[in-house]
Amino acid sequence: MAILQNLREKAGPLVAIVIGVSLLLFVVSDFFGNNTAQRRRADKYYQLAHIDGETVSYQEFETRVQDLVDIYKMSGSTEVNDEMMQSLREQVWQQILSEKLMGKTYRQTGLGVSPEEVEMLVFGDNPHPIVRQLFTDPSTGAFNESFLVNFLKATETDENTKKYWLFFEDQIINDRLNTKLVNLMSKGLYVTGMQSEYENSLAANTVNFNFMVRNYAVIPDSAVKVSSEEIRAYYEKHKDNYKRGATRDMEYIVFDIFSSESDMKETENWAAGEVEHFASATDLVQYINLTADTRHTGFYRPLRDLPETLRPLAESGDRTEVIGPYFEDEAYKIARIVDIAERPDSVRAAHILLSPNAVRSLAQARKEADSLIALVRSGIDFNTLAMANSDDQGSAQVGGDLGWFSEGMMVLPFNNACFGNNKGDIVTAETQFGVHIIKIIDQSRKVRKYDIGVVDRKVIPSSATTQRIYSEASQFAGTNDTYEKFNKAVAEGNLNKKLAMNVTPDQKELPGLTQSRGLVMALFQNSKSGSIVLDNSSQAVFELPDMYVVAYCSRVQEEGIAPVEDVASDIRFILAKRKKAEVIAAEMKKLEAEGKDINEIAAHYNTTVQDASGINFRSFSVPGAGIEPALIAAASASEPGKLSKPVEGNNGVYLFMVSDATPAVAEDLAMVKERMNSSYQIRASYEAYQALRDKKEVEDLRYKFY
Repeated sequence: MAILQNLREKAGPLVAIVIGVSLLLFVVSDFFGNNTAQRRRADKYYQLAHIDGETVSYQEFETRVQDLVDIYKMSGSTEVNDEMMQSLREQVWQQILSEKLMGKTYRQTGLGVSPEEVEMLVFGDNPHPIVRQLFTDPSTGAFNESFLVNFLKATETDENTKKYWLFFEDQIINDRLNTKLVNLMSKGLYVTGMQSEYENSLAANTVNFNFMVRNYAVIPDSAVKVSSEEIRAYYEKHKDNYKRGATRDMEYIVFDIFSSESDMKETENWAAGEVEHFASATDLVQYINLTADTRHTGFYRPLRDLPETLRPLAESGDRTEVIGPYFEDEAYKIARIVDIAERPDSVRAAHILLSPNAVRSLAQARKEADSLIALVRSGIDFNTLAMANSDDQGSAQVGGDLGWFSEGMMVLPFNNACFGNNKGDIVTAETQFGVHIIKIIDQSRKVRKYDIGVVDRKVIPSSATTQRIYSEASQFAGTNDTYEKFNKAVAEGNLNKKLAMNVTPDQKELPGLTQSRGLVMALFQNSKSGSIVLDNSSQAVFELPDMYVVAYCSRVQEEGIAPVEDVASDIRFILAKRKKAEVIAAEMKKLEAEGKDINEIAAHYNTTVQDASGINFRSFSVPGAGIEPALIAAASASEPGKLSKPVEGNNGVYLFMVSDATPAVAEDLAMVKERMNSSYQIRASYEAYQALRDKKEVEDLRYKFY
């Protein structure tokens, strides 16, 4: 036993060392092995944004979205549709942007909001607008502090109430921080005396002048040469002008999912098999609603309004006969007469609508209707009661009068109440809008009408048909897995290739393709130029409503500054215009040196002299010339009676002569300065955030997930 104990004591540390080394090797191998690589790939995949050096994960973003959804539901909105979900995601995105971009600025400037400030913003004499909005008594429109106190007491015991309050408290604090920063920057802005003098001088003169223009188009592009070196030099100086977003071009083939002949035959056989059942049915309306694709409407129609296929049935008057199957509106149908009746061709009626709402239940609406009917029958004017009580504000103003209408224009219960009763009757009907008290003012002559029941079954592609079309699309994608093979197949098969140009990452729909957001996401996540578009499961066939799509990425444009090759033609156009301007200006200067006036120079170019009046430095455009800021600036600063130098404009080179100038009434410089100061401070309130954002790097990758 002593020996065993001795071995245990010596082996204990050794075992600990061995286990420790084993664990270390396991951790190290895991760190350098596949697990770490997989985690890194997963982390990279789930990166939703990069903001000023910080990463925002999809999980973090989605958690905040769900928190906001909870807040939204606590506010009384139980339904969150796609449009609202998109709005909530955008709201969370803007909040995260503000936190990441503004948070550092708040810390660097030493700005903060103390607990005492928060208390003042909640309980002070002038509560924050959010507090006022939340705790305003809807019945009085006044802020109710007792509501606030009771609510905050509830946060001590109820977690949902606490969560709801903390959300708005964060909004109050962030708004306070932003207000402090804006105030700080606004107070740092100052307008100098020279600035106000300059601003005042901009509209010092209002001028009238004559001008002529020599358009750039008169010189052919071949007459001016722009070298690659010149394009490169211009590009280097103006790179920021060529920032662009990410876009893709896509070409694709559509495989429409349409019914086969066997689908048509199968549906026709089903309809034929229902003829006997329909003929023996006793409750026709119930049978139709349980069997057909389309519910029975219950409207009566005269013979003239029936489709050609149903007229022989109506003319026969046989209520036991079933006609069909016949094909109409992409469905096979069988039909039988439900009822024949003499009913008015049209009706004129008035109504009083009593809608259930927050303070009136359906039962209460029924009681109110009974009371109003009693008043009408006691001699009280229906029009007066409608104006005072009807919830249909459109007709209430004219005593509830709905004018003349034919059968089928109103909802079924209202329709049958009007067409199934007689002129002068006061009747009620209940619809999805509420309880209607109806006065039948007048009816046209009665005609024979038919209520015809139709059992229909739409022809839709079967699973076998859908699988066959999917196999065709899948085979096409597998055979033509590159852009080159795709174009060859299109040419050889004379296929209808479609294009989607300049697709952006946040685009929700593609032209002609509904519910195609998944295809857009795949185009940006998994596609390279010249490759087939694959989804996250490496599948090339995309299922959209009524079609399969196989797509190819034909062009990739990444976000950032465009390479010089992509913008060379734009730069060449700018430089060519400048060179044309130099040629035209040299010609004009030569003609001016020869002593020619503006009319003679215009005649030399076979053009005319035009007039412009009421122009000053703040003018936006020149009549007859368009938006020409260089011409406006030069004319506003020129003396009357002197022929100008050539002015290079947007559309051509201009010569002008000011005929007269009217000095503006001098404005008090102090007023100018005050106006400019106010303008700067207002701009600070909305330009500060944008300026900070422009300075920081923001990579928005939300398109990968939504």
